[in-house]
This record gives sequence, C-alpha cells and structure tokens, in this order.
Amino acid sequence: MSQSEVHVISHPLVQHKLTLMREQNRSTSSFRRLLNEISMLMAYEVTRDMPTQLIEIETPLEKMRSPVIDGKKTVFVNIMRAGAGFLDGMLNVVPGARVGHVGLYRDPKTLVAVEYYFKMPHSMHERDAIVLDPMLATGNSAVAAIDRLKEASPRSIRFVCLLAAPEGIRNLSETHPDVPIYTAAIDRGLNDHGYIMPGLGDAGDRMFGTR
Repeated sequence: MSQSEVHVISHPLVQHKLTLMREQNRSTSSFRRLLNEISMLMAYEVTRDMPTQLIEIETPLEKMRSPVIDGKKTVFVNIMRAGAGFLDGMLNVVPGARVGHVGLYRDPKTLVAVEYYFKMPHSMHERDAIVLDPMLATGNSAVAAIDRLKEASPRSIRFVCLLAAPEGIRNLSETHPDVPIYTAAIDRGLNDHGYIMPGLGDAGDRMFGTR
C-alpha cells in the first residue's frame, strides 16, 4: 500500500519555538504569538516548490522578466477552530491566497470527527489546497476534512500540522496516500483520550484561553 510523503521541518528556529510552545506555563498571548511565528517559518518549507511564472517588470535600470507566484491559486483550508492559529502566519507569507473553512469537532466519546461547516472558494479545480490543523492526533479530523475537500477537486492537496502522532500519520497516509504531510515534530503517540504525548495539550484551548 502506498504511503504519504512525510516532511519533518527540522529548522532550528522552528524547533526552538515549538519547545517554548510546549511549556505548560506559557501564557495564552505568548502561545498565540509563537504559533503565528512558527506557521510563517513552516510556510516557507511548505511552499518551496510552488509554481512560478515570469512577468515583465522594470527595475531602476532596465526592463527584465522575473518570477512571481500566483497566490490567488493557493487556498489555505482552515480546519476550525485551531487551524485559525496557523492561518494568520501563512497569510503573512502568501497574502494573496484564498481561504477555505472546514468546521469539525471531535466527539469526545467516539473521537470521530463531526462536520458542522464547509465553505471553499470557487473553481477549486484550478487551485492548490494547503490544509491547516495544528494537531494530527487520531487523524480522523484530517481524513474527514480531506474527504470533503476532494469533492471540490482541487489541483493538489497538502496537509500541514505542528505536531503529529504516528497513529494520525498512519490513518491519514493510508486513507489519502496522495496527500503529503508537513509537520514540525512526530511525537511518541496518543494517550487514552486521544491526545498527543508528550504534546502541548489542546492547541485550540491554549490559543483561545479556554483551557
């Protein structure tokens, strides 16, 4: 069975900021700021092979043809609510990108993802989708989001998370082997409640101060 490509972004700045985010006593404002910063750094790696086109510009000295990306062909897909923390940093790097939203919550008993909202830009078949969710734990939310996203037939799909558990990688990779996974770290595994260990707790609660 084919498996997804898994890219661990090991840049020292990414790893440094991730360590700070893991700390139990990190304040909500500090956690939010670090998530914004780390998402900007990860955006550079995720978009490394984005297609470019040549346009004609004029420098102070002469005309030339130079490459630009078409940000409007990129769609950041925010898995609500925690994906919002990734979104701002990514948009700082690719401000012309469109944004789609998938509203999911995890049933606390079954750990199954339940959808409550779905909205994508038009003409997804012409666009490259980058799905954002800080935690790839069981993988059920990521699988459910990508299941729905594929109904819109985007040109390509990538999944980006801050932390991943082996169980989540296996679930997403086996279900959608064509979707590469980008993460800052692969942690040990899941506890009995489906949380990543050692992890950093619930990313949404820590980001919005609801823990």
